[in-house]
Amino acid sequence: MKIVVASSNKGKIKEIQDYLNEFEVIAYTDLLEKTNIEENADTFKENAIIKANEIYKKLKDRDDIIVLSDDSGISVPALGNIPGIYSARFAGENASDKDNLDKLIKELKDRGIKKTKAFYTCAIALATKEGTFTVHGWLYGEVIDEARGDNGFGYDPMFIPYGYDKTVGELPKEEKEKFSHRTKALKLAKILLKTIKG
Repeated sequence: MKIVVASSNKGKIKEIQDYLNEFEVIAYTDLLEKTNIEENADTFKENAIIKANEIYKKLKDRDDIIVLSDDSGISVPALGNIPGIYSARFAGENASDKDNLDKLIKELKDRGIKKTKAFYTCAIALATKEGTFTVHGWLYGEVIDEARGDNGFGYDPMFIPYGYDKTVGELPKEEKEKFSHRTKALKLAKILLKTIKG
């Protein structure tokens, strides 16, 4: 059974491969041309479903695969829950992680906010021959108006999880993987995968 990840984000794929290491996990681009999937839903869950189903449809002649899609991002209540579902393209369609991070830091600075509550959401969809299933994981903490640390990716250098005094960007990878929103969702996805596989 192959788990095909409907993403081209290398950091995300690596995290998924590391966590689901008892399965063969590959990027969809190992089997298909890179494709642009329009994520036009209003929730992380619906966008994850769109991506998983789109890639699954393209591979439907393969009954040895499950397509896993993750849609995740950060929400800042003091800013009206932005960037939310637009986290990956907050600074524009082809924005880099750094562009998005810099824009969110600027949004905080423009409002004179040094530190405020925030949370990460991760929705995972599994498209299978049995149907499509979803799970969620969340991580709560605060964002600050500066970037600290080079670990992780995305908004990690500005996010401090509750119970810590360092940003996720300053924490060792192994520490982050114990409690991240993606780890929480993957833990549930692994239970589902074992059920489907069996």
